[in-house]
Amino acid sequence: MFRYFAVLSYRKKEKKEKKEKTEKNQKDEKEKENEKEKEKEKEKEKEKEKEKEKEKEKEKKEGPKEVFVINPAGLLYYQWLLIITIPVMYNWTAIIARACFEELQHNYLLIWFLLDYTSDLLYLADMAFRARTGYLEQGLLVKDENLLLQRYKDSLQFRIDVISMLPTDIFYLVLGLDYPEIRINKLLRLNRMFEFFTISETMTNYPNIFRICTLIMYIIIIIHWNACLYFSFSKAIGFGSDAWVYPSLAEDEFGELMRKYSFSLYWSTLTLTTIGETPSPELDSEFLFHVVDFLVGVLIFATIVGNIATMISNMNAAQAQFQARIDNIKQYMHARHVSKDLEIRVIKWFDFLWTNKKAQDEREVLRYLPDKLRAEIGMNVHLDTLKKVRIFADCEAGLLIELVLKLRPQVFSPGDYICRKGDIGREMYIIKDGKLAVVADDGVTQFVVLGDGSYFGEISILNIKGSKAGNRRTANIRSIGYSDLFCLSKDDLMEALTEYPEAKAMLEEKGRQILLKDGLLELDPAKLKPDERDLEDRVNRVYNTMQIMQTKVKKLLAEREETQKEIKRRIAQIERFAGEVVEDEDEEEEMEKKEETEDLSSKLKMF
Repeated sequence: MFRYFAVLSYRKKEKKEKKEKTEKNQKDEKEKENEKEKEKEKEKEKEKEKEKEKEKEKEKKEGPKEVFVINPAGLLYYQWLLIITIPVMYNWTAIIARACFEELQHNYLLIWFLLDYTSDLLYLADMAFRARTGYLEQGLLVKDENLLLQRYKDSLQFRIDVISMLPTDIFYLVLGLDYPEIRINKLLRLNRMFEFFTISETMTNYPNIFRICTLIMYIIIIIHWNACLYFSFSKAIGFGSDAWVYPSLAEDEFGELMRKYSFSLYWSTLTLTTIGETPSPELDSEFLFHVVDFLVGVLIFATIVGNIATMISNMNAAQAQFQARIDNIKQYMHARHVSKDLEIRVIKWFDFLWTNKKAQDEREVLRYLPDKLRAEIGMNVHLDTLKKVRIFADCEAGLLIELVLKLRPQVFSPGDYICRKGDIGREMYIIKDGKLAVVADDGVTQFVVLGDGSYFGEISILNIKGSKAGNRRTANIRSIGYSDLFCLSKDDLMEALTEYPEAKAMLEEKGRQILLKDGLLELDPAKLKPDERDLEDRVNRVYNTMQIMQTKVKKLLAEREETQKEIKRRIAQIERFAGEVVEDEDEEEEMEKKEETEDLSSKLKMF
């Protein structure tokens, strides 16, 4: 029996051990599987991270995503402002009128709903338009979609736009369809209209007229709002309750919608402009409304007077300045007893300048522009004219730009001599408009008539060595009618040519060829006179060289002083580190110290 129980117990133990082993094996297998799954998940995560890193690297290489961006200085932006201004003005005029005149809202309900939701769609499109509107950062237009969207979301304008798009129309379900004032949040887009007017004022060629029209529009809107409020206020008090409010609707003529609005508009205009008389108020609330209206009217009147006075003064500023110039010359001629014929010629010349819009000084007008823009305007206006001159035809662009900026317009009256034979030539002329005659010494006989695009005097301003005429005029040139010329002086040409020596040599060579062709070039070296211009150039070159040498000497002296200071500082440091303290007891020790410092300085210089 004992053996039997021992065998049973042994078998039980074996079974338990087998179960435990199988369970352990299963657990181990499960753990291994879990570990494998974890490893696979880790590998997948690593692969995902690698893919993300690759995408980031691609994004970095490609740069930020560029989308279609509206340039705030472009034409598309301005055209959109024009479109969005229409619903803004509609809401500012229609909502208040529909709220105060119930018949207007009730009789045209379908039309109002159509216009309202069309304006809402335009408002929504405006938000998308703003999210695509670029902005300048470090002078460059930002085109990154995320940056544009984030900038718009962070702005105050985004909050205003969201408020203006709140669906307040759901209150129609509660209050009914006769309460359009629930759409008052649509008035918050007013800044779009102001922006459109500001840009239009800068773009138009008639800013003063545009300002007057804008001011009139503002006044009409204020009068319109006041008329609507007056009618609504009269309704609250009671129509026909006294002489001040709107008359009773029992009368047929005052019950019509058109009469209601026209009467209210008439009353509002009289009150705000303080022109006509209106019935006196009787109730305290009427007095208060009337006082507020008078205050608004005073502000409107002051604004009108101030703005119109400013506009008129701006419009007449140029004329007033020109007239003052004429008056000064008239007073001078009268004081100096100038002949009547000459006085009439001067006045006619001024009259021609004003009527043909040539009274402006180009340099004065363009002086506020940067050099680049001024050069571009000059090239646009004068470059074709300058290229017509033979000697400037093949010049490099840089020199032509310099010369374009130096051209000065001049106007000559009929009979005026531009130059006479034998005069010293200090300018050359290009005919822009008009007729000039080359005449004999008697002033009557005409040899040649010069027209638009002709030029003369180009050889005299070059001061070419060997010219038989020197720098003197060889003909008499007189204006037949009023002539508009461009003038280029010798000094301006030489100033421009200092930076272009090759162009100067080329121009002089062209001038020599022209003189040689006309037989006006002296070929005998013995007969050549010394050129004053060459002497002056040599003196200037010597002077400039001396100036450069002086600056270099000053620089070397300053460097010498700096090195001496540095040497003394280093010697003092060496003495402190070495612990040498020299006491000035007598003259012999001082001499020894000087000798030591000189030795040290010479050694340091060697280093």
